[in-house]
Amino acid sequence: MTLSRLVLREIAHRPGHFGLGLLAAAAAVGCLAAAVAVLREHQIATSRMLAEKEAALRDRLARMEDDVRKLTKEMGFNILILPKDLDLGRLYIDGAGDRTMPETYAERLAKAGVATINHVLPSLQQRVKWAERDRTVFLMGVRGEVLIQRQGQKPILEPVPAGTVWLGHELHRALGLKRGDRVAFNGRDFTVGRCQPEKGSKDDITIWMSLAEAQDLLGLPGRINAILALECNCATVDRVGEIRAEVARILPDTQVIEYQSQALARAEMRNRTAALAREEIGREKEARDRLAAGKEAVAAAVVSLVLASCAVWIGFLAFANVRERRAEIGILRAMGVRTLPILALFLSRAALAGVLGAGLGCALGLFGAGAWIPGEAMAEAVRGLARPGWVAAALAGSATLSAFAAWLPALWAARQDPAEILRET
Repeated sequence: MTLSRLVLREIAHRPGHFGLGLLAAAAAVGCLAAAVAVLREHQIATSRMLAEKEAALRDRLARMEDDVRKLTKEMGFNILILPKDLDLGRLYIDGAGDRTMPETYAERLAKAGVATINHVLPSLQQRVKWAERDRTVFLMGVRGEVLIQRQGQKPILEPVPAGTVWLGHELHRALGLKRGDRVAFNGRDFTVGRCQPEKGSKDDITIWMSLAEAQDLLGLPGRINAILALECNCATVDRVGEIRAEVARILPDTQVIEYQSQALARAEMRNRTAALAREEIGREKEARDRLAAGKEAVAAAVVSLVLASCAVWIGFLAFANVRERRAEIGILRAMGVRTLPILALFLSRAALAGVLGAGLGCALGLFGAGAWIPGEAMAEAVRGLARPGWVAAALAGSATLSAFAAWLPALWAARQDPAEILRET
């Protein structure tokens, strides 16, 4: 009689023992499958949740960056490009430079696509006497910003229309002027186009007009004495050094200075925004990692306990089966059946129970996990575990565990002396 027929006859003769072994294997594999499914579901749900939070955070940070950009634009220009031979001491004392450079420098700088500068505004500024009002004021001639070809940004400062002037806060307050009034300035008539709010700087005693009209009034056609700029919103170790290097490459006969307070405030806002992003994402990842580690520890403990219990139970069933069949084993040994076939009989029976139990356990474990935690994440986890590779590994593992648990009872049965068994029975 072949081994397979012996195994089938053994199962048919004692279906209860075989069924209990099958259920033990099913419990072990089902518990393992459910635990792995729950952990996979947590991993998938965590990845999706984290991706959604990161997307929402990126969107919020983009809005914050836009707010920072708008705020820094409201702060105004923070880079000043001046003629190289200008005495900065005179500039700080007089509030305006006495050296000029071609207006075309602004176009050259913008067309070069300087990476460290976002806005370029040519200007001509001098301290002059307002003859009609007997006041000393600053005259600022500006035109529209020179567009940087690589960027489509909105200008910080709107161009002053020809024939109009903008008055600083102290000027329009002291002179009682308001928008729409006509005012004479050094022999020319202008319309007040805007009354500036108080800024607490020399802007409060400044008159803005179009660059062409300022050049004509000062007798400096095609000349400017400063290029106002706004540095890019980028975090670097030496912002001013990089700007100076780029500007010097394009306009070698110029110098660059920075309004330190504005630049520092701008850099601080930028760095705080970036730090907030890193902290929020880091905290979220740490929290999810801690939760995953806790679930894995609990699952490992539960699965280990169940596997050990089922292995002990399968071994106990095998030992009980061997004791009940001592007489049969003695007869087989007396008939000349060797140790190996008897050992193979018990191990094959245990392995078959493990394979069938694993199939049942996989189905029940995955179904139970899906019913316990419904949702798309669990469905994806179950689909991943229902693949042939994982199922085959579960079947092989269960068969190995069952055979290993039955090994000692089977070995004990195969090595018994038939004469002693028959004498006792």
